[in-house]
Amino acid sequence: MSGAPTAGAALMLCAATAVLLSAQGGPVQSKSPRFASWDEMNVLAHGLLQLGQGLREHAERTRSQLSALERRLSACRSACQETEGSTALPLAPESRVDPEVLHSLQTQLKAQNSRIQQLFHKVAQQQRHLEKQHLRIQHLQSQVGLLDPKHLDHEMAKPARRKRLPEMAQPVDPAYNASRLPRLPRDCQELFEDGERQSGLFEIQPQGSPPFLVNCKMTSDGGWTVIQRRHDGSVDFNRPWEAYKAGFGDPQGEFWLGLEKVHSITGDRNSRMAVQLRDWDGNAESLQFSVHLGGEDTAYSLQLTAPVAGQLGATTVPPSGLSVPFSTWDQDHDLRRDKNCARSLSGGWWFGTCSHSNLNGQYFRSIPQQRQKLKKGIFWKTWRGRYYPLQATTMLIQPTAAEAAS
Repeated sequence: MSGAPTAGAALMLCAATAVLLSAQGGPVQSKSPRFASWDEMNVLAHGLLQLGQGLREHAERTRSQLSALERRLSACRSACQETEGSTALPLAPESRVDPEVLHSLQTQLKAQNSRIQQLFHKVAQQQRHLEKQHLRIQHLQSQVGLLDPKHLDHEMAKPARRKRLPEMAQPVDPAYNASRLPRLPRDCQELFEDGERQSGLFEIQPQGSPPFLVNCKMTSDGGWTVIQRRHDGSVDFNRPWEAYKAGFGDPQGEFWLGLEKVHSITGDRNSRMAVQLRDWDGNAESLQFSVHLGGEDTAYSLQLTAPVAGQLGATTVPPSGLSVPFSTWDQDHDLRRDKNCARSLSGGWWFGTCSHSNLNGQYFRSIPQQRQKLKKGIFWKTWRGRYYPLQATTMLIQPTAAEAAS
């Protein structure tokens, strides 16, 4: 019975192979931040391929030996049966083979054969994984070849025109964009200055920020970055501070870009904000005014000049202008000491005294009858009044011409 120890050795070799593969580059991705060099990966892949091939050959030899042993046992069993049926040459009791022993041996052979088949399956599976890893290594090596200094110099000599992203483009890995050439535009205005005239989704990278997607609106007076859109109530805008900071929604549908992204676009620059409104009768209104958006340390305060603040409905405005922090129901920064405007109304907004505007309120398709519910809607007091729920809104931002030129 030399076949049984051989099969056991094959099983131990398969287990060692599986442990080695799972520890050093198998199909499960490693969580370690360290990456192996290309030479290490090549040596590992070559060694694993040789190990798998050796295991396959060992399994084939073991199966051949077990098959031969099974044939010999079958022949022995037939001979024993013929001998038991013969009266001419009786056998001594101690020389007869017990049928139960033969049955047990056959069962063991079948089990060993099943294990051999499993070994073949595992080896074939590991070989497929290794072949895929080898192809990935070759692909990555070809990409590394593209990073040759001569190749980079050639790429930098090409025109720096950026291509518009497809309509269904997905957010791109920042690690990939960090090494992408040429440099991404800072905002939609810079993209416009580079010659882009078609509106749509683009990838930008403000200074000190990772890349992200924005919806650019190209007009005759430059490129505008869309920071908010409401039109069908498909997105819930009654969200906490962190959501308004990071952004939410779909840039091709209803969305809020995110206070931190907007601040990274404007930076310390003065900007123009455009607000586009539409009511349920098809009437539209468009407003533009100069603003300056502070960072999170100021609660993303929107600084308005005195004329603009008065135009927006503020009754008491100091000569230096009005600074209105952003508020949500879980972080109350409004100018009312006796009320949390975001909790009393809905959504997050530069509320001031709760009564001038709220374009992030609850979306209503008809005018509610209850006054308390009506306050929670989307409104712009100086156009259709505080209690009229608007049908659609869009907010856009653009650096002023002087700042953009600098």
